[in-house]
Parts: sequence; C-alpha cells; structure tokens
Amino acid sequence: MKNRDASLIIIGLFSGAMIGGVLGKILSWALPNGVVKDFFLTSLTYHIGGLTQNEVGVIVIDLSIIVIKFGLSMSFNFTSVIGLATAYYILRYFR
Repeated sequence: MKNRDASLIIIGLFSGAMIGGVLGKILSWALPNGVVKDFFLTSLTYHIGGLTQNEVGVIVIDLSIIVIKFGLSMSFNFTSVIGLATAYYILRYFR
C-alpha cells in the first residue's frame, strides 16, 4: 500500500464500509429475531454534533441573515467492519 494514492485508499475503504452496510440491511431482512441478528446489526453511531453537546447531531452557526448547518454521522456495525476488512484485504493484496 506504499505506492497507492491516498484518495484510492480512502475511496476503497469507504466503499467497503458502504457495501458492508448494505449487507447488514439485507441480513436484517433475512435473519430471524435473536442473538445472531442483534450481534450483526447492533450499531454504534457517532455524531459530529455530539462533540459540542448538541442533541440533534448538527453544528449550527446562526448569523441572523444566513444559517449554516454542519453535520456528520457515522454508524458502524459488525457487517460494516467486515466490509472495511474485506476492502483493506483487497487493497493490500491485489494490485
């Protein structure tokens, strides 16, 4: 991965996480309720607004003429971690 462009690595890992998230949605339809479904689909969500103790997850800058809102939310579950690991493997071992 030394000769790779940083944007290729970021796009590859991002797409792996997205594919893992889609697989998680498919698993949510396919798996019956129980421990296995809870394990694969329990997610941790991080909001950029949570750093400023904003409950909505959005940073708001009110300039009275214009209001600017910034927000970023990331949600990780086990299937998205599997997608990240798979993308990392593909980026590392295949050129």
